[in-house]
Amino acid sequence: MARYLKRGAVAEVKAEADRQVRETVERTLADIEARGDAAVRDLSIKFDDWDRDDYRLTQGEIDACVDSLTPQERKDIEFAQSQVRNFAQIQRDSMKDVEVETLPGVILGHRNIPVNAAGCYVPGGKYPLLASAHMSVITAKVAGVPRIVTCAPPFKGQPARAIVAAQAMAGADTIYALGGIQAVGAMALGTQSIDPVDILVGPGNAFVAETKRQLYGRVGIDLFAGPTETLIIADEAACDPELAATDILGQVEHGPDSPGILLTNSEKLARETMAEIERLLQILPTADHARRAWETFGEVIVADSYEEMAAIADDIASEHVQVMTSDPDYFLNTMTNYGALFLGPRTNVSFGDKVIGTNHTLPTKKAARYTGGLWVGKFLKTCTYQKVLTDQASALVGEYCSRLCALEGFAGHGEQANVRVRRYGGRDVPYAGQAAPSELTAV
Repeated sequence: MARYLKRGAVAEVKAEADRQVRETVERTLADIEARGDAAVRDLSIKFDDWDRDDYRLTQGEIDACVDSLTPQERKDIEFAQSQVRNFAQIQRDSMKDVEVETLPGVILGHRNIPVNAAGCYVPGGKYPLLASAHMSVITAKVAGVPRIVTCAPPFKGQPARAIVAAQAMAGADTIYALGGIQAVGAMALGTQSIDPVDILVGPGNAFVAETKRQLYGRVGIDLFAGPTETLIIADEAACDPELAATDILGQVEHGPDSPGILLTNSEKLARETMAEIERLLQILPTADHARRAWETFGEVIVADSYEEMAAIADDIASEHVQVMTSDPDYFLNTMTNYGALFLGPRTNVSFGDKVIGTNHTLPTKKAARYTGGLWVGKFLKTCTYQKVLTDQASALVGEYCSRLCALEGFAGHGEQANVRVRRYGGRDVPYAGQAAPSELTAV
């Protein structure tokens, strides 16, 4: 039976926070839809202290950001982008168009068609998260999206230098210095100066995640990517308190609403990790964010077995799951609900966040129960088509369709079949009736 040595915020507290975010987003989106650019400008001034006549960056501004990179910075970004591009291309190559003759004269197929325009949001409020530019823009580019728009908030009163450079190097077609609800809302709804997109992708804070949720249906979205979540699954054989504490704090520094959870079968490791977290919080430069997140949302769970640990982990359905146990493949082969797995002490969530090549835009708030993370497939529509090439095939399928439509009471549907049975099969079928079995379909 699992024991909680530390629990996070109760459901009621989380629900109230969600309600406040939801109401704010509703009001703000209504304002953007009603006033367009004027609302976007007012919101940018209010939340980012950022005022421009046009939030689209000029080519000169973009070039200046790229040119500001040191040779090593540029090399590091290029390395990360090449890893992301390589894995995205491998994923794209795994998706094949198909065409097959399923019956004589009946051709079925599908094509993987990219959306026409993607809006990529790159967070940058507390930290300039340039890695999100790689994850969204490059993935869309590999998928073949013709128009890729990006938005990132200003950083310290100017366009975020590294983010802008990464967006440009990744291949973004249009770059805006905009953040928050106003950026996501403008890309989805369109304004006088911003053309709308077909899909929104990219992580963000609770307001960005809720904005995407409310816009879903007007546009597509990748997934609900709210505040960062991390779950450490550990035992004493493969993990020590320093590793566990470091990897929890390395993610909860994202912000005060980021949950970090330790799940272990060792009470000794659990208690020592809690003590190590307190020690590291005394020296961590980002401890102001990390401490609030750990104190409010951090949890420590002690389970009795791997089986119980896997069951608890699947119920949590965390965005990031780092496994440091003597048998990490047990969790790879057993678990079903997670955004991404990081197996063994030699890897960690930060590798995935920044450079290793898998995508870091991942499901949160239990969305891992029904979706994976961002990948090239999110930018593609798998669209089917059909061809019937012979009279015999049309009459054959038409007979079955005629009778099935009659079974459902759909006379108009049935006539679509009947007219072809008459025309291509030479059969006498009453109008709004059903085709009798022939030698083609009789049992």
